[in-house]
Amino acid sequence: MAQYIRSVRGMHDILPGDSARWHWLEARVRRLVASYGYREIRMPVVERTELFKRSIGEVTDIVEKEMYTFEDRNGESLTLRPEGTAGCVRAGIEHGLLHNQQQRLWYMGPMFRHERPQKGRYRQFHQIGVEVFGIAEPEVEAELIAMNARLWRELGIEDVRLEINSLGSPQSRAEYRERLVAYFRRHEADLDEDSRRRLDTNPLRILDSKHPDMQALIAGAPSLLDHLDLDSQAHFDALCAMLDEMAIPYRVNPRLVRGLDYYTRTVFEWITGSLGAQGTICAGGRYDGLVAQLGGRDTPAAGFALGIERLLALMRPAEDLAAADAPHAFLVPVGEGTLHRALALAEALRRDVPGLRLQTNLGGGSFKAQLKRADRSGAPYALLLGEDELAQGTLGFKPLRGQGAQETLALEAVAERLALLVSEEREATGLDA
Repeated sequence: MAQYIRSVRGMHDILPGDSARWHWLEARVRRLVASYGYREIRMPVVERTELFKRSIGEVTDIVEKEMYTFEDRNGESLTLRPEGTAGCVRAGIEHGLLHNQQQRLWYMGPMFRHERPQKGRYRQFHQIGVEVFGIAEPEVEAELIAMNARLWRELGIEDVRLEINSLGSPQSRAEYRERLVAYFRRHEADLDEDSRRRLDTNPLRILDSKHPDMQALIAGAPSLLDHLDLDSQAHFDALCAMLDEMAIPYRVNPRLVRGLDYYTRTVFEWITGSLGAQGTICAGGRYDGLVAQLGGRDTPAAGFALGIERLLALMRPAEDLAAADAPHAFLVPVGEGTLHRALALAEALRRDVPGLRLQTNLGGGSFKAQLKRADRSGAPYALLLGEDELAQGTLGFKPLRGQGAQETLALEAVAERLALLVSEEREATGLDA
């Protein structure tokens, strides 16, 4: 027997037992972003490599080490998207969505980075991104952060804290960069290998180093907040005042710089202590120069991305949501001529009860075997269609989880009962049908 082929390292299957939790989370997010007036956009998984070199920055770890890049048959360099913002901006420019307009967009899907797989970090991972275009004022960042805080409450996530910083304008950041490089030059012998490499290419990223021997040196570095231009300082002060007004706790972290070159002014991260080293579950900020950098006109912009796998790891256990994917009922046809009628009846019930999950027994089997299948499906009820029920236009309504005695119901009553089940589930879980 030939050896079976395994999945690519760091790229995982989402099995049926887990998908209910993904559905539940995705439905919550869809409802949340819609409540703030955001509309969904869907971009290709593959983009031209140049898009990410121009947006993320050629000397970032993502572009230098982590992208899945290949040449297609025409010799064009293409890349599996490592993040979503660049593609969203590209789509906005290409389709005329951004100039002199306000746009509130969101997206969801897989991203790809060739990193060392570990808990909370995968080579194929999934993000939800939210982007706002055309608004320069700090209330944009305040609303994005408020949206995050509301999501944590709805998901029951408590072990999370907010860190914020301002990177200032490109001009003030360039002046700060000179001071920072001068500081690290004086201590170059104490820098680790990565930091020495970044000193000439991306020195702000040294501030984000997790190397334990670097922490004292980083703590003594000049603070970016001490070198902000007046407009950036006013912008940051206004944001902090809005967060205070909304009673959203935060910590100003002057070493927070983010790993992408396109950020300006506000940057923020939501961090948990429950996931070990991969503690950032959501990150974002303002990137006013990116649209022009990618060929559009100057457009203020801000956004965030959150990692779905990391959120799922913080949510309640899978067994609490297991019923979200199970059928509401399992239809059991027993006897001569019942199967054809059962198939037609199942279609009618799915038509008349929106959101109904109804599984019909296929492949035959005794009554006892079919009830075992019904039980294994996770359905709370079995619908029994025997020869007597077929003749009388009724169905047996049998609880499978100890909810009472079996009943015989007219078809209309069955539809009403199932509709009530769907409605109660939707209200209890928030999962859209």
